[in-house]
Amino acid sequence: MFGFNGKVLRVDLTSMKWKAEDLRTDWVEKYIGGRGLGIRYLYEELPPKIDALSPENKIIIATGPLTGTIAPLSGRYPLITKSPLTGTILDSYCGSHFGVKMKFAGWDLMIIQGRAQQPTWLYITDKGVEFKDGTKYWGMFTHDVTVAIREELRDEDASVLAIGPAGEKLARIAAVVGDGDWLHGRGGAGAVMGSKNLKAIAIEGYKGTINLYDPDKFKQNVTELITKSVKTDANMWAATDGTPVIVDIANMSGVLVTKDYTQGVFEYAENINTERVKERLAKRYACYSCPLVCKRKIKVNDKILKAPEYETLALVGSNTGIGNLTGIAEINHLADKYGLDTISLGSILGFTIRLYKEGILTKDKIGGLELDWGNTDALMKLTEMIGKREGIGRVLSEGVKRAAETIGNGAEKFAMEVKGLELPGYEARGSWGMALAYATADRGGCHLRAWMVAEDAFVKKDQFSFNGKPEGVKRLQDLNSIKWSATICDFWALDYKELVELFNPALGKNYTEEDLKLIGERIWNLSKMFNVREGFSRKDDYLPARIFTEPLKGGVSDGKFVIKEEFEKALTKYYILRGWNPETSIPLPETLERLGLKEDLKI
Repeated sequence: MFGFNGKVLRVDLTSMKWKAEDLRTDWVEKYIGGRGLGIRYLYEELPPKIDALSPENKIIIATGPLTGTIAPLSGRYPLITKSPLTGTILDSYCGSHFGVKMKFAGWDLMIIQGRAQQPTWLYITDKGVEFKDGTKYWGMFTHDVTVAIREELRDEDASVLAIGPAGEKLARIAAVVGDGDWLHGRGGAGAVMGSKNLKAIAIEGYKGTINLYDPDKFKQNVTELITKSVKTDANMWAATDGTPVIVDIANMSGVLVTKDYTQGVFEYAENINTERVKERLAKRYACYSCPLVCKRKIKVNDKILKAPEYETLALVGSNTGIGNLTGIAEINHLADKYGLDTISLGSILGFTIRLYKEGILTKDKIGGLELDWGNTDALMKLTEMIGKREGIGRVLSEGVKRAAETIGNGAEKFAMEVKGLELPGYEARGSWGMALAYATADRGGCHLRAWMVAEDAFVKKDQFSFNGKPEGVKRLQDLNSIKWSATICDFWALDYKELVELFNPALGKNYTEEDLKLIGERIWNLSKMFNVREGFSRKDDYLPARIFTEPLKGGVSDGKFVIKEEFEKALTKYYILRGWNPETSIPLPETLERLGLKEDLKI
């Protein structure tokens, strides 16, 4: 087959055995690779309603048909599991070189199951798997264990996925850190690794030739696409500025999450924007096969640290009132070391400050910390408590929804989450398109499923209505489903036409744009059916009550809130567009039939 090696690596931590299996080519036809293929395997193999932190849960790491080729921005890959934070499907994406090296080692898909008796790490090559004693690495920070494993292997180029103390201690907001700098951040995948006593996965794979149908035509198309589609104004912001450029745009649009989601503008935005990052720039670097080179390291006092991305600048920065780049970069670095998702972390930090100011949490309950907006030292200490799961950190590491339920006394009304996943850095009251995207996202409050803020707040300035938003949310969810199945990065604003130009010479297909639209829609409905099987329905496509009752302050969004009746109408319209039952949100039988899912999923 073209674009794949045809091999799945199955690793059983309980028996400490591994085996190679043939890739399901019929599923490749229907789900392409990456997101779609990984979710299809998980749906097939995972019993419904299992505990996400039990040995029954599985971790799937998937590549796509373009992984390891010269296709631009094709170096990302998903880690797929059931989320311990939300109970939903979780597909979390990472850059680095892990997915590419996995493909070069001969593996298209990796399935990790069971639970090791003691801390373990995996060493993977084209020959298979070695199970390594991870006891000496247990308790180490992610950066340190990455360096130590490379030294043990005597290979500085080995790609390493690792968890820190947060994942080991089963913090539900724990991340998996790739090569020290990239994160599978959202949804608690780090806790799933920790529950399996799996400290790290190291892989060695050296560049080989990916079997393509027409490599000459593929190369020609890629060369043309880089010029006419990648290196254009739609994407070059990633090369010149990276995501910090969004700080000023979001602030001007009144959607920059500030002081526990109470404001859409931040008075110190200019102190944490792209200009401040550029002033401290020390290095730029990239994922595999990426001409945009968006990653940055900056000088922070006497150290060189990873530059915070927009979401971290918003959630750890403006949302907690930290108005300086140094403080945000320090907390970002600390979170990476412990292995914590900075979106969830920043939301929880702002939430905790708010509860302290409201008198719901007293000083003795938070370890004597003097919490206030912008108090970096106190927030650093609180981050450590969360990473270690000590004191109040044990409660907060469960995520804002569970933390609010545990704390009680009115804390629940301040929890800004959907399906248990903390809301990211774009104010829903300032972008009603994002409000609908958050509510309908399959993994909870996620901005990436449909980045509607770019359309309704940044460009069209139609941010306070639901006109056209159900159509826009569906369109982007379907497009991103196939884009992530191809393992193409979000920073390439491509459409189905460009995907056709990549897929057909690579895979020997005659796809049309309509074919790919159907596959994208199929994949979105597949993830929906996973959640339906877990018990999710319309009641779970909600927004926090504050979105409907608490007006924003400042800027163009001053006084704005989402009108609940209009939201419910938009949600109903979205379900109808999708061919789902508007009362339950469950896909109708005829929709599943049309998409080829009814028989495939045995429904």
